[in-house]
Amino acid sequence: MNCIKKVVLAIVLVFSQVGLAQVSEELMLYRKDFKSISGNNTVSVTSYEKGGAHYVFAGGVGNIDVYSLSKEGILTPISNHELYRKEGPARGMVADNINGTDFLFVANKHGNVIETFEILNNGSLKRVALVEDTEETYLGTAITLEVIHMNKSSYLFIGGLEETPGLSSFKIQNDGKLTHVQSMKDDDTIHTDGVIGMFTHKIKGKTFLYTSGFQDNGVSSFRVYEDGRFKNINNISDNTTDRFLTGAYPVTGVTLGNNNYVIVGHRHHKYYKRGGFIKRPDFVYHGDGVSVFKVNKKGGLEPHFVLKDDDTTKLQGQTRIEVVSIDNNEAILAVGTRDDASIQLCKLNEEGILSPINYLETGFSIYYGLRSHTIEGSHFLIAGSFRFDLKKIATYKVSPKINREGKVLRHMVGLKYKEEATDEQVAEAVKAFVDLGKDIPEIADIEWGINDSAEGNSKGLTHCFTLTFNDEHAREIYLFHKAHLDLVSQIGPIIADVLVLDYWTD
Repeated sequence: MNCIKKVVLAIVLVFSQVGLAQVSEELMLYRKDFKSISGNNTVSVTSYEKGGAHYVFAGGVGNIDVYSLSKEGILTPISNHELYRKEGPARGMVADNINGTDFLFVANKHGNVIETFEILNNGSLKRVALVEDTEETYLGTAITLEVIHMNKSSYLFIGGLEETPGLSSFKIQNDGKLTHVQSMKDDDTIHTDGVIGMFTHKIKGKTFLYTSGFQDNGVSSFRVYEDGRFKNINNISDNTTDRFLTGAYPVTGVTLGNNNYVIVGHRHHKYYKRGGFIKRPDFVYHGDGVSVFKVNKKGGLEPHFVLKDDDTTKLQGQTRIEVVSIDNNEAILAVGTRDDASIQLCKLNEEGILSPINYLETGFSIYYGLRSHTIEGSHFLIAGSFRFDLKKIATYKVSPKINREGKVLRHMVGLKYKEEATDEQVAEAVKAFVDLGKDIPEIADIEWGINDSAEGNSKGLTHCFTLTFNDEHAREIYLFHKAHLDLVSQIGPIIADVLVLDYWTD
């Protein structure tokens, strides 16, 4: 009898693994919620679980907004907190537990400081420490943070940009204060000019840190020691054959089987228009792609594989790469793009081969604001935009793709205007709504009418607009399009109530 049970169990496991593999090929992103932010934009997003509750921190210019995140992906605003000198934007935010206390570490980019906040029981923040830049710490224009836990202590690694490039290590005290350990000034060898991404691998008792050098067009490997000091191991520069590192940007990594990988994206210098910002203007544009490096026995990086951008992918201007899940010796990754304004899902197998799955055009460019978070087995992505006119943060659930073949999406908006709204104001509002069809090409069709029902169940709604979209991408582009946001701002003061319904139909 026990033998039969074991055979049945083995069969179930095999089929479940096959099912997971098949599902990974057909994953898709589905927006669950979006909320307004108090900051002027969202360039950084991170998340944290505390006491069984899940929180999201969105950092912008001048402010950090705090939300709770439900298991359905719904955001609820909790609080907002002013950055030092009302500066920012908040960059490289990372939350972690240090000897029993939960902290949020924030790089205040233009404040030239690192701020430490204690995460309180309701998710809100209390500033407990502040470290200003000095001539030896390279915290000016700090943009990336990485917490590394060693056996006896924890350390915060900090990367700088522009005038003061370099890499620094600080010991994190139990009260959240930072004590300087070591700083390494950028030079012609290491790639720490514009550290916009960092990742840590712990391999056979040794700790290794990997950094991207945006201005250096390369990645560097460092050995980190028990006392928080670090030493450069190897450095890999961009070329035109087996890597895409011009404007090296996000960095992450995974361990699959016996293999350790580091994945590096880039936002190519050709996408920057600011004169003088790019220090090495003699770059060669050789396309876009995500580079996979394998970690060798000494902790150094070796070029392994490149997923090149083509007509079926959205990889132009990669600014964030998040690990969504690791299961059955394969990893699901999400690549946020500024220039393609999309989130591209990819699969990395045990052999280090990266392949595209699906993408969603978000309707807004993602700069640094993308974060993966898991609640009770459900995988979410939280995204924000650097756009100053958007002021929104959105959540997406990663789940099996729904077959929409042969269907279109109807987006119905019912409006009730305030009693004090004049006929002229209502007429202008109607015209502005209909004109969206001209301003947003993704709207396949738009029609409207005045309520003619005599059943008494219209809830006071008088005007109905029906928009047709051909796919999910079109709806997202419409929702966050400047013309739509301007419309909402324009007619908002005369709207008393609104009802929105979406449905798919043949």
